[in-house]
Amino acid sequence: MQEKTVGNHSYTDFILIGFPGFSEYKPYIYIPLFLMFLVAVVGNSVIIFVIKTQTSLHSPMYFLIFAIAIMDLSGPLTFVPNMFLNLVLNLNGISLGGCLVQMFFVHLISSFESTILLVMALDRYVAICNPLRYNDYMNSSTFYKLSVAFLIRNGLLVSLIIILASTLSFCFSNVIEHFYCEHMALVGLACGETAKNSIMGLLAIFCIPVIDLLCICYSYINIFCAVLKSASGKARQKAVHTCGTHLIVIFVSYLLSLCSYLAYRIRNSMSPDVHILISLLYLLFPCCFNPIIYGVRTKEIREHILKMVKGKKIDPENIKVASITR
Repeated sequence: MQEKTVGNHSYTDFILIGFPGFSEYKPYIYIPLFLMFLVAVVGNSVIIFVIKTQTSLHSPMYFLIFAIAIMDLSGPLTFVPNMFLNLVLNLNGISLGGCLVQMFFVHLISSFESTILLVMALDRYVAICNPLRYNDYMNSSTFYKLSVAFLIRNGLLVSLIIILASTLSFCFSNVIEHFYCEHMALVGLACGETAKNSIMGLLAIFCIPVIDLLCICYSYINIFCAVLKSASGKARQKAVHTCGTHLIVIFVSYLLSLCSYLAYRIRNSMSPDVHILISLLYLLFPCCFNPIIYGVRTKEIREHILKMVKGKKIDPENIKVASITR
């Protein structure tokens, strides 16, 4: 229930209201969301376990798949448990501090999804366009330097967003129409000037997903130009299949990101329930979609999973390392 504003009082406790138009159907909404969460947890846990335990998969490409599985497993854990408490037990309260902490981790983890996809594109670019220097460029030292650089970039931008949000006074309402503390949903409750928050949000969007996407596009344009010049039909087919797996993941991630962004921009002409659904799909769907794609289309991971399910002992010598084939 929304509280009334008294004088210059600034709220420090908030109420998360997800799907306000379907409050009586909350127990039924829980079922499909729980199934998606279950697929995300089980699927990514299997990918992580297989890559970690099989030495034949300890190569840069599989390390990146391992990293994106870690992000896909961690992301839902930042907001889904609270969402389920909201849906099942109607426990929908959250403090301002808890809200800002949740916002920080949701945005930080989602920013690294884009970053890992960029490093995947760079990995395939070097492997296909400059294979003789692959081990020189894609090694532990390179990954360490990239990790530090991207951690500073993403962490700094997300931290600035949170710091600016923490300075606001929230006197319009204490009701957030969402299942988690979305940045602009919280900022929209502020009674002061919020232009700097909007500018910081746009700056973060440009510096992380937009720049990452431009670099990804540049990498794949060069990859396909090199593939088209390849004389070997088998090599061309293998490269297309390898890149196709990554491109599917990139397309789904950025399509949902674009839909979420547009949903916010036209929120006044859109039902809050539709906006909440799009935001949830943006955060949750890739987490259950990615492990399925990598598990099905990546031959080495698929074979390890099948042998693990059948209870057979895996012979690493029978698995070709660092390639994705049909």
